[in-house]
Amino acid sequence: MKTRIEVKRVYQPADPADGFRILVDRLWPRGLAKEAAHVDLWLKDVSPSNELRHRFHHDPSLWEEFKASYYAELAQDAAAVEQLRAVLAKHHVVTLLFGAKEERFNNAVALREFLTERKH
Repeated sequence: MKTRIEVKRVYQPADPADGFRILVDRLWPRGLAKEAAHVDLWLKDVSPSNELRHRFHHDPSLWEEFKASYYAELAQDAAAVEQLRAVLAKHHVVTLLFGAKEERFNNAVALREFLTERKH
């Protein structure tokens, strides 16, 4: 079974089409009640380190550098990545949720690429 991985801002309304919803941010989204978020699983350990997050700050000019550093961090935490892969194996659709306003250059987009386009 091939899992479809979607990416969505956690502040957008939940939809049954989202499938299994995983928050992949280190911090809980500001101003969002846990009940309103409809998060099935919060995987802090697959989010970028605070240092990397602050250094990148969603600057598109740093996107490739951010991804390289983030992938290196993910490679160092094989247990967290394996936990995520185990969840992916159980669901037809998984939506990676993020809190950033920037919808194209964020850790959830990079994580989906890491999981789908690269063989790690």
